[in-house]
Amino acid sequence: RILALHYKDQDKDYVGFATLPNQVHRKTVKKGFTFTLMVAGESGLGKSTLINSLFLTDLYKDRKVLNAEERICQTVDIVKHTIGIEEKGVKLRLTIIDTPGLGDAVNNTDSWFHIEQYIDQQFEQYFRDESGLNRRNIQDNRVHCCLYFISPFGHGLRPLDVECMRALHEKVNIIPVLAKADSLTRAEIFKKKRKIKEEIKQFGINIYEFPECDSDDDDEFRMQEQILKWRIQLTLTSCF
Repeated sequence: RILALHYKDQDKDYVGFATLPNQVHRKTVKKGFTFTLMVAGESGLGKSTLINSLFLTDLYKDRKVLNAEERICQTVDIVKHTIGIEEKGVKLRLTIIDTPGLGDAVNNTDSWFHIEQYIDQQFEQYFRDESGLNRRNIQDNRVHCCLYFISPFGHGLRPLDVECMRALHEKVNIIPVLAKADSLTRAEIFKKKRKIKEEIKQFGINIYEFPECDSDDDDEFRMQEQILKWRIQLTLTSCF
């Protein structure tokens, strides 16, 4: 059977397999995208400030600031903030997962357990929904990325940082962030980044890496990807 019958003025405007990528693209753009971002790290490292700056919003306007005594007794919690963002007709359902209490207690043994459990639960729920009969209105609540904030005041990774990232690195894409880098000199940033990268490699922690280009990607896209990789490796910014 011929699947592409309609041609218009002998050009390439036709209906058939070749138009599937465009059809999928239009449908996806119309439906919108979902993205879930987790932020982790001890209090006072500027997590809320960075998130508000990235997405030009105020997700933490109703947040209660705990005093020192309350922070000592606090356990790790999971707090969700969901907002809708639209840019040039493309809709994004953004969910921020905050983890207040991580690293604030005197004894932080297994304090990341609730975070790990939450990530596992979202994957299990998505798998159950995908295996069901009604898959049309499935909500993807899986955690797609985790920004892990590292204190700039130490000499590298703390034991809590190592254990937490090792517990999560096979479950979510981890992007380590050197917090409050604007309080350091360029030389200090370079030294700390090099030390942290060495420890990440030493402890076998897998962090997010840009994927390689596909064989059919154009030269402009390849150049953009190389520039991004180069910036991650060499520029002295707060983000790895």
